[in-house]
Amino acid sequence: MDINGREYIANVEIPDEEFEKYTKFSNDCHNQEYHLKRAGLFGYGKNAKFSNGACVFIPPEKVGENVVFAFHCYVNGDVTIGNNVLIGPHCSITAGDHKFDPKTRAFTLRNNDDFDVSINIGDGSWLAHAVTVTSGVKIGKGNLVCAGAVVTKSTPDFAIMAGIPARQVGEINPDTGEYIWYSKQKKEGE
Repeated sequence: MDINGREYIANVEIPDEEFEKYTKFSNDCHNQEYHLKRAGLFGYGKNAKFSNGACVFIPPEKVGENVVFAFHCYVNGDVTIGNNVLIGPHCSITAGDHKFDPKTRAFTLRNNDDFDVSINIGDGSWLAHAVTVTSGVKIGKGNLVCAGAVVTKSTPDFAIMAGIPARQVGEINPDTGEYIWYSKQKKEGE
């Protein structure tokens, strides 16, 4: 069983014709109706949407309203997600840590004792394609985290974050929605 009380099904025999139907369905069901049904099937209400392959292993009460989990994103551990958050395809949000044990000369399965490993994604944020958020990070409200970024430190509200490790490359004016790119300001001011 996982943390949400769901039982794993292993070694299930599926007849070839059923497997073929399921495989075709998996590729043809990219629409709002099925995203909502999939979220509901896993116990996530409040207008949450799950794309195919989204793996979310946090309790439903840790997920705000109108949250989108895109294709093959992975969310696990002590993670809290605010309202109106978009989590793009192939994002990885994992709260937890492994610690090297000199006795066994291997890493532990899970260790959360050394620091606060919880992750919080603020209301209205968008994590674009393949973003990684590491343990202990608090992402502010209204953040745009650009594709491929690895967020290792907490961010302020309305920040535009990019890179590995992610750094603030701009900000969003919360009143107008305008993106303010720091690199453009620098070029104009030179």
